[in-house]
Amino acid sequence: MHIQVTFAVKIRHVSELYANQKGYKTRIERTYQTNCFYQLRGSAKPFYPLASSFFAKMGCMDGIKDTLSQAVFSPSTLLSGRGGLHMAQIILCLITFILSLIRGFSSHTYLIYAMFTWVFCPIMTLFITVIEMFKLDIILNMFCMDWGDFTTGMAMSSTLMTVSVAITYANFYICKTCLYNWIVTVFAFLSGFVYTLEVVKDKFFDKKKGSYLAALPGFWKVMEAFVSCMIFVSLTGYKDSPALILCIIAYIIPFPILPVIIATNIFKKLKQCLPFNLDRFVFIFLVISVLLYIFAAIMWPVFMFRNNPRPKTCPPSYCIWAIQFMVAFMTVVNLILFTLDLIFTLLGICNFKRT
Repeated sequence: MHIQVTFAVKIRHVSELYANQKGYKTRIERTYQTNCFYQLRGSAKPFYPLASSFFAKMGCMDGIKDTLSQAVFSPSTLLSGRGGLHMAQIILCLITFILSLIRGFSSHTYLIYAMFTWVFCPIMTLFITVIEMFKLDIILNMFCMDWGDFTTGMAMSSTLMTVSVAITYANFYICKTCLYNWIVTVFAFLSGFVYTLEVVKDKFFDKKKGSYLAALPGFWKVMEAFVSCMIFVSLTGYKDSPALILCIIAYIIPFPILPVIIATNIFKKLKQCLPFNLDRFVFIFLVISVLLYIFAAIMWPVFMFRNNPRPKTCPPSYCIWAIQFMVAFMTVVNLILFTLDLIFTLLGICNFKRT
């Protein structure tokens, strides 16, 4: 057996020439990244052990050790502009949560969702801050995920959540004589504002390009999940109608699958371990979701508003009919989102993976 190998160690692209006893040749291209990451494409399977041995000798393990050695405590992260934004986000969200809690807890679903947002968003921001402060993002970036994409995507998601709850809180709880609620609303909008600043900084000043969560395909899934949440917190007046209960089942079926799809695409290694094609699964999921939302978009208005006209006195702050209409409106919005998601996936446009 004659093997001819040409190595170029100090450049990114390594070309290797392999010829077996039958006389055919296979060209293999490698992209050598971070002393260890490379992609091997080709059909010369007998050469894999030799390649593995070669890169081990080149110091692949030393590269990993060097990367791990960089994961050290770095408090200077808090003094950067990004660290300052994170601290402001955590403080403002916690102040808003505490002020809302002092005002008095109620079973109003919009308030529950708002308080959940003011806890969830700062917890995720604190998690990101701690990871970056100890430089653990280097390890995560190396082994399992695109950290920059994750952080920018979380900032975009937190912006969507905090701004929306600030608007709903203002709609339901502000009045001319409610000074305390005005204070809570101001802090709620400030929380949304600092998250918006981070998104603007990442996208327009730092020019960060997302690979999934911070790109259109991933954030589209986030918007579908967000609209589903708004539907759930608005559900009311359905207990005595089997048709409306079927609509709720149609809302529930796609919802838990969305975060699974998002998490699987964030953790690249997990995606590679799946025993099935994730992109094909997503396509089937989108088809089923569109059908379910078509059903709900027809059935909810018919059975909810039949013999149920808008009352003459329907205050904007709290009106059951208006909330029921919100469900119908959000159903159509999510139907449009799922339909466009399906079309973009079929056509393979806007960075959506064609199935």
